[in-house]
Amino acid sequence: MDTSLLDYDLPKELIAQFPTRERDQSRLLVYDRATGTVDHLEFVNIGHYLQRGDALVINNTKVFKARLMGRRKTGGQVEILLVRVVPSEAGERWEALVRPARRVKAGERILFDASHYVVMERDIGGGRWHVWFDTRDIRERIVDSFGHVPLPPYISRQDQPADMERYQTIFADPERVGAIAAPTAGFHFTRSILQALGEKGVEIVEITLHVGPGTFKPIQCDNLENHTVDPEEAELPAAAAERLNQTREAGGAIFAAGTTSVRTLESAPVVDGRIKPFAEMVDLYIRPEYHFKVVDHLLTNFHLPRSSLLALVAAFAGREEILSLYHTAIEMKYSFYSYGDAMLIL
Repeated sequence: MDTSLLDYDLPKELIAQFPTRERDQSRLLVYDRATGTVDHLEFVNIGHYLQRGDALVINNTKVFKARLMGRRKTGGQVEILLVRVVPSEAGERWEALVRPARRVKAGERILFDASHYVVMERDIGGGRWHVWFDTRDIRERIVDSFGHVPLPPYISRQDQPADMERYQTIFADPERVGAIAAPTAGFHFTRSILQALGEKGVEIVEITLHVGPGTFKPIQCDNLENHTVDPEEAELPAAAAERLNQTREAGGAIFAAGTTSVRTLESAPVVDGRIKPFAEMVDLYIRPEYHFKVVDHLLTNFHLPRSSLLALVAAFAGREEILSLYHTAIEMKYSFYSYGDAMLIL
């Protein structure tokens, strides 16, 4: 497929720069694939579409202040975006995206103040480096004191203290810290919505996918099939897999909250019709003509043109259908991207 078939024009004023005042007051476009009907309502009404016996899969990863702004001894500013821990016998080694990557040197210290620094250990190509902290405690102190919330590049402002709460789901697990981008479809849920779903008999199933910078990587090749997705750490625990199998066996539907939940579920081994647990790096690239084996319904935000996320949604609901729905959303002035409104595909 030609990548240009995933293009659409979006007025800049529809790119949400801030979240809604209340999480569940964002708008929700509901598309029923079976009937072709489209409904427009507020997210607080999401419970109308999940029934007793269904399962809602949410990503419990927690975003941390991964964006560090330091300086070389010469005074030049360096941005370091921590991506993931790399095994090390001593200290803490991280893979990081560095800007400007070409100006720094191996062995150089990037300073945050007179006593806090990170060592540029090795250039691994593509703007990525291995960087090294003396200890985990020091790295945590640097992140706490000097880190910034890694807002997406299309949010054209500096992060604010409120972003540490709102660029985060309410179910982000403090024991599951590791994302540098949020599973944004989960932003709209409140504790009261989750409680109401639970009381209704909907299973809330937690998985983990630590979202990396590749989520923002545009598809730059002309042929959609030639794109690759960067690997990310994912886990489907045994208890979660068992609950999903029980849902399917009882005739319930599996709702995935967000593309990260979809990629985790669809990466799971399915043996003799049963979903198996796993914990590994995943790089599943879902595009049109992909056959979904686990996910029945998808909750998602509106995604960038020429992106792997839009390709996934197009695979789930049809490319022409999705672009038509996006044009409707634009006409109705829905908000787009991370802090924007949501779409439920039945």
